[in-house]
Amino acid sequence: MTSIFHAPTRNLDVVTLHELLRLRQDVFVVEQKCAYPDIDGRDLEPGTLQFWAGQGSVDATLRLLREPDGTERIGRVATARHARGQGLGARLMEAAIAESRSGSIAINAQAHLEQWYARFGFVRSGEDFLEDAIPHVPMTRQR
Repeated sequence: MTSIFHAPTRNLDVVTLHELLRLRQDVFVVEQKCAYPDIDGRDLEPGTLQFWAGQGSVDATLRLLREPDGTERIGRVATARHARGQGLGARLMEAAIAESRSGSIAINAQAHLEQWYARFGFVRSGEDFLEDAIPHVPMTRQR
């Protein structure tokens, strides 16, 4: 069975960090043809946790950010094409929710995945918007 891991970005070994960033690039930049920077500086903020699934490689990933107002934000949810349909994204979401220390978690979900995120208790919290030319919907989850 594929293992789930998490760690602060600053504690990651260089190979794992490279694989996380490479997967995000493969999904967001190459596959989704999104010519916007994925590396936004937030990965190095204090409190940012990286989650990943894999057995010797990174097959899925997400990050959990701690916002200045005390809420948390899940983002950069990505699964390698070869690993889709195995429930890795769901396992990562469950792990991030379990690790959350906040009463509220936010996510800017790609609009076509709204119902998928609803499975984890996220509800729409605003109007649709475009982020990097991709339709998104803001969602939140309360404890």
